Amino acid sequence: MGPETLGSRPPRCPRKVFPGPAGPARPRLVMHCTKGCWVPAQELHESENISIKVGTNLTDLSIQKKITIRELGGCMGPIWSSFYGDCSSVLFMIDAANPTQIAASCVQLLSVLSAEQLASAAVLILFNKIDLPCYMSLVEMKSLFRIPEIISCAKQPITVVETSAREGTGLPDVLRWLRSTLQDPS
Repeated sequence: MGPETLGSRPPRCPRKVFPGPAGPARPRLVMHCTKGCWVPAQELHESENISIKVGTNLTDLSIQKKITIRELGGCMGPIWSSFYGDCSSVLFMIDAANPTQIAASCVQLLSVLSAEQLASAAVLILFNKIDLPCYMSLVEMKSLFRIPEIISCAKQPITVVETSAREGTGLPDVLRWLRSTLQDPS
């Protein structure tokens, strides 16, 4: 899919929507993606320190071409669908170290996957916080979320990755997935 132009507006870049639980993990992972590599917290410039925000945040990345990522916090779940309209793919983050969020995250994931506007959007499910000692393994998370059944029933292509936004684990896989979503499917 090539860039679209409307009147005298500049070409639009592909848009990605990135919903997930409240916390600094989404902004931290997006910041690492903008740099193209993991950056230890102590090496971040003061203006790059991650803070927890309520609302939405837009970040432009240059990965083969410019893409825009819109971060959506968990507390915004009831209005996530209002941001799906021009979305070409979805990154969905789940906190693998917080078992109390499993049910809510599963419901939100199923809601995202059933949204008609996202029927053809590629989906990347990120099980984050694997750096913590209390995280649930990928096998446990796939079982609790019934990921094989979700993948077999979903209209969208789904990829699953374990990440640590703090340590950068899985970042190469996320960047590779982002690049693959820019490929022309024809």
